[in-house]
Amino acid sequence: MSTDRDTAAAGEAIDTAPSPEPDTAEAGAPGEADAEVSTAPSPSPSPGADVESELGAEADAEAAQAEPESNPGPNSGSEPGSEPGSEPGSEPDKAAATAPDRATVPAPTAAEDDTPSVESDGAEAPGETGESGRTEAAEVAPVAEGTDAVADNASDAVVVPAEPTVPQLSEAKAELAAQRVLRERIAQRKAAKEAPVEAGAKLSGQAADLLAAVRAVESGAKSGEAFFATPPPAPRPAAAAPAASARPEAPEPVQGVAPPAPEAVASVQEVLAEGGAPAALAEPVAATLGEQAGQVLRDDPWQLLSVPGVQPEQADGFARALLGAQCGPGDERRTAALVGWLLERAALQGHTVLDATVVAKALTGHGVPDPDEALQHAIAEGVVLGFQDGADDTTGTDEDADEGEDPAASANAQEPAEPVQVLLGLERYALAEESLAEGLARLVSTFTEAAAWDTAAASRSAAGLIGAVAGHGLVAHTGGEAARAEPAELVTMARGLGLRAFAASHSADGARRLAPAVDDPAASVTLYGLLSGTEGPGRDDEGLLALDLLVVLDAPQLDVETAAILVESLPDATRLVLSGDPGVLPSAGAGRVFADLLAAHACPQIASRTPDPGPIGELVSGIGIGELNQVEAPGKEVVIVPVRDAGEAVHRTVQLVADSVPRAFGVSVEQTQVITPGHGGSAGTRALNAALKQRLNPGPGRFGGFDPGDRIAHVPVPGRTLPGTVVSADDDGLHLDCGGTPVVVPQDRVETTVRHGWALTAHQATGMRWPAVVVVLPGDAAAGLSRPWIYTAFSRGERHLSVVHGVDQALPHAVTEVPDRPRTTRLRALLQPAAEPTA
Repeated sequence: MSTDRDTAAAGEAIDTAPSPEPDTAEAGAPGEADAEVSTAPSPSPSPGADVESELGAEADAEAAQAEPESNPGPNSGSEPGSEPGSEPGSEPDKAAATAPDRATVPAPTAAEDDTPSVESDGAEAPGETGESGRTEAAEVAPVAEGTDAVADNASDAVVVPAEPTVPQLSEAKAELAAQRVLRERIAQRKAAKEAPVEAGAKLSGQAADLLAAVRAVESGAKSGEAFFATPPPAPRPAAAAPAASARPEAPEPVQGVAPPAPEAVASVQEVLAEGGAPAALAEPVAATLGEQAGQVLRDDPWQLLSVPGVQPEQADGFARALLGAQCGPGDERRTAALVGWLLERAALQGHTVLDATVVAKALTGHGVPDPDEALQHAIAEGVVLGFQDGADDTTGTDEDADEGEDPAASANAQEPAEPVQVLLGLERYALAEESLAEGLARLVSTFTEAAAWDTAAASRSAAGLIGAVAGHGLVAHTGGEAARAEPAELVTMARGLGLRAFAASHSADGARRLAPAVDDPAASVTLYGLLSGTEGPGRDDEGLLALDLLVVLDAPQLDVETAAILVESLPDATRLVLSGDPGVLPSAGAGRVFADLLAAHACPQIASRTPDPGPIGELVSGIGIGELNQVEAPGKEVVIVPVRDAGEAVHRTVQLVADSVPRAFGVSVEQTQVITPGHGGSAGTRALNAALKQRLNPGPGRFGGFDPGDRIAHVPVPGRTLPGTVVSADDDGLHLDCGGTPVVVPQDRVETTVRHGWALTAHQATGMRWPAVVVVLPGDAAAGLSRPWIYTAFSRGERHLSVVHGVDQALPHAVTEVPDRPRTTRLRALLQPAAEPTA
């Protein structure tokens, strides 16, 4: 085998020398983050490395003669206190003792804001990092740090309209409406549980009718014979074929939340001026704190931390300027705000709760003198909720003793047990997890007998899934891309039986790929379209989705709030199938719904045996079990391109996309997608997109840096990426074509929600596939790689995969040694009681 780095054989094993770079472009929170990382060149591959430098001899000669292109992207340092891969606050921040006398709070600056993040992307954490570990969610919505957009973080702006005829809301308003509906339902249910229950008041349906009949007979109002001739219920009519959703003739503009009242903004500006904070914060503060924002901020200056992008040391300086000597590190207002801020940061990395000891340690790092007292105060004030899941199993010994048990046995029962883990979480995620657990338990208990579904005509691979769904209200299905044919066959069979069956995918691309496999393409929808009412069967008179069977594909992308809204929208008799590949990156929002469901064993689990075909499928299958195998690729389906540094990585990527891949495989530039670990850095999405635009669609960037023909990624809400192309721009905003759907992004939202899209992060690419994919692994991304990230990125290609490889041994190390960075959630514990009877 040749040792020359430019002439090794195509498709050989990925195996190179170690890279020492400690920084990563992949740490962060849900969504992709921006982190500028070091760009020291990685060592060249070892002599025994099996690599492919290019797809053709002509490209080899060109690459040998060309100088690596300089980095066109920005280079800004990381924010102080940001350390990927640690828990919130694990690196002590400069707190009140080190904050300036006057606040130095920077005004949020849209997509370029740099906010420190804590953990890495992947199944371990939800996004790719960038300049300071900030997430993609942070660039498009205020719940993510360092941004001034106004969408809420984790429910993906799903809309639950009360009536099907209500006009579609804007993305941000829909987000708020969906969460408001969910919280009202949960609050009503909890209030009903706590209120006194009148006999029979909780009954419904047939049970309520029987109780009414008994009382009528007892009172003499009717004779008992009147109730023995009840006619049988009318047979349920067959479901009518759903009407295809009509696409609006004119594009619907993306709108933001209404701005706060001018009076509120003015009052906030006055307080900010007194504290030395920039006036640009006035509007986001007023939008966050409400009409009385000025007075709220004056009474509690640390409420400034509720504005995305503001750091504790900045809020401390602002508070010191307002309060003077009254300001101290142990101020209860400060500690409560810090606890909430830490939990918000944790949610950005996918956690719905954190261990109390982790939060206490973080508070110590921020200079809080008594963390335990601070936590008790935060719980008492309702800033966070405390949970001791499983504590009930170790209590009750006093009652046992009172019932006459042996005193010795009672004494043994009261021996100290292992400490109970105390978890802290924000109310919104606690309500969502509890609602989701209750809803899933409801579906699990729906069917006691299997339906008489004939599986004789089903394929061998789909028969097991169809049989499981026939007898259960909730089923989990796992498998790769090829396994999607099994849920499609289930939907087609169910529709043939007259059931209202639909399949919902995470992305429009996923719905498009599935459509040919079902009997009616209209039965393949996006999850967002289903919940918003723009796709699918619509809703019934009670506001519930009018369906009998729903298959949710790409289930790992379900965050806990979206999943709770979905399950709340399902009628009691609905069968739900959650299907997906457990090896891919998790959701951009908080939670790990699919992984928790699988771990709890709360329902039947059907594992597909259908492998993904070809060399790419073989390579990805090995990665899924922690093995980076050598695969035979006679048609150059898998090509490794070694690079020395980030500048060369950018140059070779442009060469592959513009020349080599189209020439060798006939795949157009539009069908080739570049995937890289983060937005920042010398080979992040910014640098790559700048170089690709210069080569493929040069222009002055007449509208916010964009020109007609530019490929873009539109992120209307965190976790939902819409690839598209710029069509034009006018006073209304930026006109886009997103997969055939016209979209208008207002001028004030372009900077926060639209990026160039020739290069994406792996998290943005989840749920989508392209004929050819170029995965760029610069040396500065080595520390952020994980098995889920590599699995996701490599599996996006259908026909061809090129790997621009500069991380050396960090690649096999990540596959074999970095399987997951888990998220802390409560859903598994909440689901396990429901699973115990079937264990």
